[in-house]
Amino acid sequence: MQNLNAMRDRLAEQPMAETLIGLCLLLLAAFAADFIVRQVLVRLVRRAVARIFPTSNVRGSVYPIVRTLGRVAPALVIHHGVMLVPHLSPGATAVTRNVASAFVIITLAMSVAATLSLINRVYAQRPEAAARPIKGYLELAKILVFAVAAILAISALIERSPLLLLSGLGALAAVLMLVFKDTILSLVASVQLNANDMLRVGDWIEMPKLEADGDVVDIALHTVKVQNWDKTITTIPTWRLIAEPFKNWRGMQEAGGRRIKRSLLIDQTSVGFLDPESKTRLARFAVLDDYLERKSGEIESFNARLREAGRDAVNARRQTNLGAFRAYVDNYLRTHPRIHQQMTLLVRQLEPTPCGLPLEIYCFTSTVAWNDYEGIQSDIFDHLIAILPEFGLRLFQQPSGADLNRLGLARAA
Repeated sequence: MQNLNAMRDRLAEQPMAETLIGLCLLLLAAFAADFIVRQVLVRLVRRAVARIFPTSNVRGSVYPIVRTLGRVAPALVIHHGVMLVPHLSPGATAVTRNVASAFVIITLAMSVAATLSLINRVYAQRPEAAARPIKGYLELAKILVFAVAAILAISALIERSPLLLLSGLGALAAVLMLVFKDTILSLVASVQLNANDMLRVGDWIEMPKLEADGDVVDIALHTVKVQNWDKTITTIPTWRLIAEPFKNWRGMQEAGGRRIKRSLLIDQTSVGFLDPESKTRLARFAVLDDYLERKSGEIESFNARLREAGRDAVNARRQTNLGAFRAYVDNYLRTHPRIHQQMTLLVRQLEPTPCGLPLEIYCFTSTVAWNDYEGIQSDIFDHLIAILPEFGLRLFQQPSGADLNRLGLARAA
């Protein structure tokens, strides 16, 4: 007993030692509260979430929210326990309590923001989410939550009313907006770009107005750098990506197929009906077997009904070389190993022009690599241009100097 009293007297004579011991006990209490809350609360929530969402991937988003909320417990222990530390100056106590209060406010704001993201993820699984998304509204709510949290945290740090802080900011709002106009615009644009996932480093974008056509190499607050295909660098103000349209080719790269959209200009004077000799010649092409058989049966059936009705033969239907070529191109593309068969594939006629009848090929390659894409496209059109005369068709081409020279020599002869 005497030893304890003596130790107490010695500690009383050393206030610094009592303060250090008190701080150590406070930190131990905070660590204990953090450990208990995380172990107990996280396990309870994990079990509850596993029952509510047994097979959903939402569970992975709930655990970080719980762990974030668990940080509130040690902060509250420090906030209330620091007053019990002996011989601690009032200034140090006030600063510690203010910092702990600000930490609690920011932690709660982060938890609310994460909860809003979880709500969006759960809602996105509903059938109506694609037609009525709520992501924009939730992002706006996040901004408001963090704005309110920032005001409350600053008020807690300086021990002033939030209303007083708001009144002071209101008086400077006009000046701040004028001085930091570009920064504010860039900040808002960056938030929108990130929130809507409009741009990432590595995306291929096209912005002809600013002569930008290449890969995004850097995204900063004020500028976005694009390395063009000629290796030059175009610097775009971030806010212009929100204010003006640009094309992002990321969708094409993620889809795994790149579009071919090109036309063959057919000389319209070469279009005509197929005679028996032409049908026999075209029957050699294996890709036309089904088409010729089906089309011949369809036309024969139609013409037989005309004959039974006693109609003139001028009303009879006949196959055309252009129709046969269109069927050939369609079947050729559908059996091509480098054409994506799960994406749109069309062979269609466009409106006739003074430069011929456009026969458009619309399909997608099975690769997005630029070199491979250009090679596949060139191989296809090499073949189609070379096979065109087999159908009695010609490509339209403006007369060249050699054509005019041959015409002059023919007249002279």
